Amino acid sequence: MAGTHFSSTHPPLLPTTEEDAVNRLRLLRSRRVGVATYHRLLAEHGSAADALGVLPEIAKAAGVADYVICPEGVVMAELKAGKAAGAHLLVEGSPDYPRSLQDIADAPPLLWAIGNTGLLEKPMIALVGARNASSLGTRMAKRLAEDLADAGYTVVSGLARGIDAAAHHGALAGGTVAVLAGGVDVIYPAENTQLAHDIAKRGLRLSEMPMGLQPQARHFPARNRIISGLARAVVVVEAAGKSGSLITARNALDQGRDVFAVPGHPFDARAWGCNMLIRDGATLVRNAEDVIDAVTPVVAPAPELDLPAPTAAKRGLRDMAALHSQILSRLGSAPIAEDQLLRDIKASAIDVAPILIDLELEGKIARQSGGLLARIV
Repeated sequence: MAGTHFSSTHPPLLPTTEEDAVNRLRLLRSRRVGVATYHRLLAEHGSAADALGVLPEIAKAAGVADYVICPEGVVMAELKAGKAAGAHLLVEGSPDYPRSLQDIADAPPLLWAIGNTGLLEKPMIALVGARNASSLGTRMAKRLAEDLADAGYTVVSGLARGIDAAAHHGALAGGTVAVLAGGVDVIYPAENTQLAHDIAKRGLRLSEMPMGLQPQARHFPARNRIISGLARAVVVVEAAGKSGSLITARNALDQGRDVFAVPGHPFDARAWGCNMLIRDGATLVRNAEDVIDAVTPVVAPAPELDLPAPTAAKRGLRDMAALHSQILSRLGSAPIAEDQLLRDIKASAIDVAPILIDLELEGKIARQSGGLLARIV
């Protein structure tokens, strides 16, 4: 019952009871129910309880005979294991669920968390890279993480050996989030066991997987979308031409996040991925200031425009709001020309100009050289 993410103008009811959390967990853990199917069922039926009630019938219509939803006992055992591990369940739509994940299409419906969930309220930067990192690469990652943490950012990574581990070590004092591919209570690789314990005490470990699940190869790409989804931007430090770090970078672009890369020597295979990202438009990073300057909104003074004053006033509030939404929906982190935007939304420059000024002052868009516009994510 796999499918694409289902969008609805009527979002599911917010989880308010322990019973609802149990039902959501049962729905997600039921056979052949992935993240996309979960979202579709919840959007169509309004609650996890109602979705569970129709799930066998849906499965039967799809040709799955004798379908059985996840037993309540299995979920209660997982909740018991989570409590024993000191983990807290974050349910999509609840106040403690990361806001940054709510705007990605395949947001994890549930997350197990061990540690300080308050770190999810701070602006986050993801820092990822090669497992077989060079000494120079690990030093660079650690320094970047230290400086970003000192500047008030939570550093997100995947607890892998190499660049990930260096990033967590560098940001540990200021706050770091490790997103795991297996259960939040399963440490992989074993060499990072002490680091994982330190993160649980001073940072945060997250996973969408069931408690106790050993990570498998197919789990890591899914993990990577959470890393990029949490962050405002992804910084890649050393990555081969085909690597998980590049998957994270592609996820970031799909999610409207900025991508940064540290350049390397052309003869070093570990630098190929980063150099390709820079060639294709990623921002080159020399230090943390390069990242901070790029992700910090800059409010520019409004230019003086000789516009007919009554024009904007004549537009109704509803029309102005609709045009405001149209502009934001068309703009992303990749800049486009202003005249192209006007053609896309079929609006005149006179109508759009005051709205662009408002959006600039609000820090939602930025003007770049050459008449380009980009949305600030």
